[in-house]
Amino acid sequence: MPPPPTIRPENVLKRAQELIAVDQSQAALNVLHEHVTSKRSRSTPIASLEPVMLQFVELCVELRKGKSAKDGLYQYKNIAQNTNVGTIELVLKKFIELAEAKVTEAQHKADQVQSNLDSATVQTASNIDDLEATETPETLLLATVSGEQSKDRTDRAIVTPWLKFLWETYRTVLEILKNNSRLEIMYQTTAHQAFDFCMRYTRKTEFRRLCELLRNHVSNAHKYSSQMHAINLSEPETLQRHLETRFRQLNVADELELWQEAFRSVEDIHMLMTLSKRPAKNIMMANYYEKLTKIFLVSDNFLFHAAAYNRYYNLMRQSAVAVQSGQGVKRDNPTVTEEALTKCASFVVLSALAIPVISTSRSRGALVDMDEARKNKNTRLTNLLSMPSAPTRALLFKDILSKGLLKRARPEIRELYDILEVDFHPLSICKKISPILTQIGQNPDMERYVGPLQQVILTRLFQQLSQVYESVDLKFVNNLAQFPEPFQVTPAMIEKFIMNGCKKGDLAIRLDHVSGILTFDNDVFSAKTLTPTGGVASAEADTRSVQRLQNTPAEIARSQLSRLAKALHVTCTYIDPSYTQARLAARDAALARAQAGAEEEHEAILARRSVIEKRKEAASDAIARKQREEENARRLRQQQQVEAEAKRLRDETKQRELKRMRDEQDRIRRQEVEKQLNELKGGMKIDLDDINIDELDSNAIRGIKLRQLEKDKLKKDAIVATTAKRIDHLERAFRREEVKHLADDYDKQKERDMQEYEQRKEILLEEAQLKFKESISLKHRLGRLVDQYDGFKSNIAARRHKEFEKLRQKADREFEDEKKKRIKQYLADKERSQREQEEAERREQEEAERLEREAAEKAAAEEEKRQQLAERKAKQESERAEAAAAAAKQAQREAEAEARRLARKNEAQPSRATPIERVREAAPMEERTASSEGRRPVVAGLKPGGWREREAARQAGGATTAAAPPAEDTAGPTPAAATGPAARSGYVPPHLRQAGGAVRDLPDRSASPANGAGGRTMGGYRPPGMREGRQDSRDAPREGAREITRDREITRDSAKDGDAPAVKPSGRGYVPPHLRNRQG
Repeated sequence: MPPPPTIRPENVLKRAQELIAVDQSQAALNVLHEHVTSKRSRSTPIASLEPVMLQFVELCVELRKGKSAKDGLYQYKNIAQNTNVGTIELVLKKFIELAEAKVTEAQHKADQVQSNLDSATVQTASNIDDLEATETPETLLLATVSGEQSKDRTDRAIVTPWLKFLWETYRTVLEILKNNSRLEIMYQTTAHQAFDFCMRYTRKTEFRRLCELLRNHVSNAHKYSSQMHAINLSEPETLQRHLETRFRQLNVADELELWQEAFRSVEDIHMLMTLSKRPAKNIMMANYYEKLTKIFLVSDNFLFHAAAYNRYYNLMRQSAVAVQSGQGVKRDNPTVTEEALTKCASFVVLSALAIPVISTSRSRGALVDMDEARKNKNTRLTNLLSMPSAPTRALLFKDILSKGLLKRARPEIRELYDILEVDFHPLSICKKISPILTQIGQNPDMERYVGPLQQVILTRLFQQLSQVYESVDLKFVNNLAQFPEPFQVTPAMIEKFIMNGCKKGDLAIRLDHVSGILTFDNDVFSAKTLTPTGGVASAEADTRSVQRLQNTPAEIARSQLSRLAKALHVTCTYIDPSYTQARLAARDAALARAQAGAEEEHEAILARRSVIEKRKEAASDAIARKQREEENARRLRQQQQVEAEAKRLRDETKQRELKRMRDEQDRIRRQEVEKQLNELKGGMKIDLDDINIDELDSNAIRGIKLRQLEKDKLKKDAIVATTAKRIDHLERAFRREEVKHLADDYDKQKERDMQEYEQRKEILLEEAQLKFKESISLKHRLGRLVDQYDGFKSNIAARRHKEFEKLRQKADREFEDEKKKRIKQYLADKERSQREQEEAERREQEEAERLEREAAEKAAAEEEKRQQLAERKAKQESERAEAAAAAAKQAQREAEAEARRLARKNEAQPSRATPIERVREAAPMEERTASSEGRRPVVAGLKPGGWREREAARQAGGATTAAAPPAEDTAGPTPAAATGPAARSGYVPPHLRQAGGAVRDLPDRSASPANGAGGRTMGGYRPPGMREGRQDSRDAPREGAREITRDREITRDSAKDGDAPAVKPSGRGYVPPHLRNRQG
């Protein structure tokens, strides 16, 4: 099957617009959706696909098709994200704007329907808890039984669907834009718009889901880090945009009073700030700490609320100093005034005073610090405040006093601090504080601190009463604990406070309801008297802030021995002077010992310090190594878990897919079987109640159908036969009776036919007469108009003839003009074509001439090159000949010089040979056998010499023979003179060297072929400049071969004549070592 033809986006858009024009929006959306999600659209140009997408999102918004819009936008993002990001932003902005416009339009429509209600726009959908939830049973029942149209029902029917669609729009756009650095700005803008939507319509549930969605996007960013255009949280710009979004999220959570989401947003901000390499702006941090104060106050965590206010005040003061000194920019710092600093300082002191002294946890006070969960929680909160250690009430007051916040706070706050933390007045503490509580209660921002301040006041009251009284009346205590009217406490509340303090271990009070007396536990051996407050050292109690009037009995018993020791010491100093002297001497000795051992102790301390440092470093290294190993193991376990989970998910997905395919196949098969059975039921009367559909297939159904058809056929054949027989008998009976009445029936039929004929005849005659009369009258009436008709006709014909003549003459003129133009155009075209032909011929002729000229130049260049080559070759030949002649002349000169030298040498030696010296005549080359060529016969008493000696002797003998023939005549013929050189001899033993005055003729070293003496005679080494044929290396092998052959022929002829050659012809070829010593 061939692939479907490609449809251009313009045609698809045109088709969709045509369908919209005929009110077929759903069909138009289907056409656009099919084109956008098609694989062929991936290669479509973005400029052509953008109008299609704009029309597509418009139809999706119009029809509220969020799923279709999501599919199309995902596909469009995948197509355009690598080439054109601007078009994606344009389409998504259009999508959001259309959805927001629809919500506004729905609100106006609902206001028109319910014009009598003046509810604000913000309250339009505030009664609907969840936009994603369906109709509840209560709303369905109300809609069924209620006939009136209320505002809520109108909004639910008109506005809520569009609000839900707008929320889906924001979520779809955020899902499409997530983790894409090129679309990061659009992503953050959409998140801000979604926050505005939640705040405008008070959508708390959707806000929670939006925060969770953004949190998941950031947490999953590392999973997509390997993808193209993935976001990188280490980049400052990206991290700054995420921080701004989280601060916006925190502000919206504060506006909606969603404190859990606000706390999660604070944690997100802190996590992002830890990743950031640059510090956050002061204005952002001020907002951060301000929101933390609200969160801690709502959660009744007054300790961290006061710590957050302290951090907020410090930041405000630092911003003011930075702006005043010019070190900071105003837009990056919060606006700080004296009034704002005063207010902030008052709240810092007030929040610190409101920290409960008695622990508010449910566990025992002694077990608070051991509670691991609470410890972890405090660590988290401390990290959120960027504090080095967990805050305490004492540390906060110490910081307040060191920074002078009391001077900047309001007067009533300073007075409250003095009453609670400085003065000691158990009987009037509540009376003095009541006016201050009244002032605080009048301030809406400070009113929330009255409750915790009452707890602190009651704690201070009982702590100070325990310093003065052992027991007090309960009514007396109730009278002391009096507060202003709005903040009055009842005796039950006071009793509950006492019981709570005793349960936590912060108070040691016994209550007797019978006598109505409060007894402070002063038992010396009681466990609760270990602290000055009578409690067990609560984590939040600050006992040092309580003013002490006198010691308790427990303290007196505990310090009795120390007081006795002091008294005895004073007595001894007055009674026994030696005691004082002994003490002074011991002190002086101790000082001397300390001074003597100070240096040694100092060195020991330094050594111990170095050991401690090394141990610390080793311990830290071990801990770091262990942490790394644990981290690697944990990462490996996580990776294995992720891989196992991914494998499990793949297996589950595969099993689900297989099951789905099997179910789908079973469903299709069952549908086919049911369809065939329904066809059988409709066309045939078959009882299929006892048939199991799951056991049927096509063949079984076909068999049932064939059997039923065969049965129906047999039944029909039987019925037809019976019916035919019955009809045959009946028809014969009818015809027998009919024969009797045929004549009468024929007569009656003739009468009826005649009557009908007469009636039709009369009617026809009447109609003909009436028609004739009407025609005659019409003829007479129209006859009067014949003359006017003829005149009018002739006038029309004459006028038409004149107009025709004018048009014909005009056409003739136009024809002549056009003919002239055609002729002129023809002549011009003919002239232009002739010029073009001549120009083409001229260009062809020039091209031919250019080719001929180039060919001639090329031939001349080749000829010149050939002549130069010949000249160069001739020059080389002449140079080679000159070099050869010079070499020959040089060789001749060297040979003559060598001969003269040898002649002089021979004249200086004795002319007669040694008696025992035997000279062997060299055999000719032809007579040497194969055995003689491989070895040389040794003469008895002589040792053969080397090749240099033999060569020198041969050359000397040849030169003597050629240069001094008279010497041979005087000496007489000898065998040595007849056969070869007389000086050729081998090794001479020492005892024979002086016998007979014979001296061995040793060859001269300079006669060696290696020194150039025999180079030209033996064809040995020759310098490169003296080698013949060096210029043309291509002819050297052939010339060398001819010279070697010629030298061998000369040597052979000389050997046949019996004469040894005086000088061997010079040869250039190579002579093997076994042939170099055989001549002579």
